[in-house]
Amino acid sequence: MNKKPPRISSFDLRAGDHLSDKYEVVSRLGSGWEGEVYLVRETGTRIERTVKIFFPRRNPGNRALRFYARKLHKLRHCPVVIQYHTRDSFEFKGAKVSFLVSEYVEGELLSDFLKRQPGRRLSAFQAVHLLHALATGIEAIHNVGEYHGDLHTDNVIVLRHGLGFELKLLDMYSWGAPNAENIQHDVFDLIRLFYDAIGGPRWYARQPQEVKDICKGLKRSLIAREFRSAGQLSQHLEIMEWR
Repeated sequence: MNKKPPRISSFDLRAGDHLSDKYEVVSRLGSGWEGEVYLVRETGTRIERTVKIFFPRRNPGNRALRFYARKLHKLRHCPVVIQYHTRDSFEFKGAKVSFLVSEYVEGELLSDFLKRQPGRRLSAFQAVHLLHALATGIEAIHNVGEYHGDLHTDNVIVLRHGLGFELKLLDMYSWGAPNAENIQHDVFDLIRLFYDAIGGPRWYARQPQEVKDICKGLKRSLIAREFRSAGQLSQHLEIMEWR
């Protein structure tokens, strides 16, 4: 009989703890349904990495880890995707726990970035630049036959901003094999993220028509008719005229 994976709900690792004698914990970066994410240093080189440690019950047979590793490897040439390095495991309370090692990028979650802005939102002009950076990044993912599946402000890291934005994307989700519906879901999420960045429903009525022509009142059917892919959305932004 297969042994049930242990019900671990937190690893509660502290600075100075070690994983597999290869990585020293620096700090916890976040947590979610699947596990926890930590900033670590390689013990031999002192290079900083990010590790995602999976709760065993969320990763039976290492299925979740393999999904992420294969997807990140497939998307390794997409500039908005964090680069995968390797996988490893360590013992935690008598259980073998797996983790994924990837590059560490210094930046700020988009959700935190928006909170620091005047009125906790972006101007329409800034938000269009944000949307263009996101759309071109997602277009590169779609062009290799993949999708993100879980775009929101806590899954986007802002590395730099100014005239434009330099971004990285976090956790991807699996809704099954890539298809037109998955791709359209990404497009809707892009526009929903844009809508939230300009202030959401409280500010939408006051937005210029150019913004409303993108958001379509968040009506999925209208968005799907106008923007069938992230590439079409990106092209629209590049040629749109402000009245």
